[in-house]
Amino acid sequence: MKDTFEGLQLRSTVDPSGVLRLELVEITVSDPAPDEVIVRVEASPINPSDLAVLLGAATAPADLDTLEVTGSDERPIVLAKVPPESIGALSARIGIGITPGAEGAGSVVAAGENARHLLGRRVGMRGGAMYAHYRKLGMADCVLLPEDVEPAAGAAMFVNPLTALGFVETMRTEGFSGIVHLAAASNLGQMLNRICVTDHIPLINVVRSGEQAKLLMNQGARYVFDSSSPDYEEQLRSALYETKITLAFDPIGGGTQASQVLAAMEAAAARDVSAYNRYGTEVFKQLYIYGMLNPSPTVLDRWVGFAWSVGGWLLTHRLKQMGKDDEARLLDRVRNELTTTFASHYTARMGLQEILHPDNIRSFSRKATGAKYLVTP
Repeated sequence: MKDTFEGLQLRSTVDPSGVLRLELVEITVSDPAPDEVIVRVEASPINPSDLAVLLGAATAPADLDTLEVTGSDERPIVLAKVPPESIGALSARIGIGITPGAEGAGSVVAAGENARHLLGRRVGMRGGAMYAHYRKLGMADCVLLPEDVEPAAGAAMFVNPLTALGFVETMRTEGFSGIVHLAAASNLGQMLNRICVTDHIPLINVVRSGEQAKLLMNQGARYVFDSSSPDYEEQLRSALYETKITLAFDPIGGGTQASQVLAAMEAAAARDVSAYNRYGTEVFKQLYIYGMLNPSPTVLDRWVGFAWSVGGWLLTHRLKQMGKDDEARLLDRVRNELTTTFASHYTARMGLQEILHPDNIRSFSRKATGAKYLVTP
């Protein structure tokens, strides 16, 4: 090859003794195939799914109280113990080095013969292993960024934007008329709110503080309810009765909040029912769990009638169901609205070595609502 692309890549490994090892390893990127490019990675966000890869698994993370740093400043090595009861959940990845970073953006520094038009251009990309200096991937997994869009703006153009748009597509294809969104002040939640404001879609946002409520109200949200407020359930039932929304998306997973939403939907549906029915109303209610911010069990109070369903929602599955044409349509909207509807704001930016600083690991592991971190290799 004319140029040799060598650099570092972050790798996460769990060994058979139950020790998580995070380290930077040297990589040499080989020549691109005709339909491939080599991208110098300039930005990649830390999403909750990346944290799961980085620290073990969403339901079985390493114990951050046991973090230990060895190695050097240039090549730090972080060790942490995985609780014995969690080892079983990690059996499939024991001894396998994995590099997180589901998406990113950067400059194309080499291209195969069919991808020459991308050489020297900035692209958004997906496919994993983005916490590295270089990434080789197929040009089908790249989206050309507008000339005036910086890598930081294009780095998060897949996971959150396509998830938010995917919620709307699900709403439409499954015959619903609006959405309830939990933990709605997140980066994704703000995108969903902007989509719904623009597209005139009824949206009920559920947040966890008055500050978060004010944030969304300032962005044009009509319905925002603080789940810590003493009259939260009453406000939610009233809004559900007014909007007739019976579809919800929940990134929290564990605890009772999903059950509260289903119960409020049932109460709203029953408000105009005069005859008693021990099986509840016939109004169908759907709640999708799409995250595990709370890894504890999901607790459902069964008194929500019988016309309801709780299921999982995963972006990759939904994109396969949509097909390539619909996915391209959604990505085209994301590309055109990268700095408006789908803008991401970052709490902090850090290089590969900085990711492995214990204080930084503890910070981005908190999954604080609205906090988002950017890796800049």
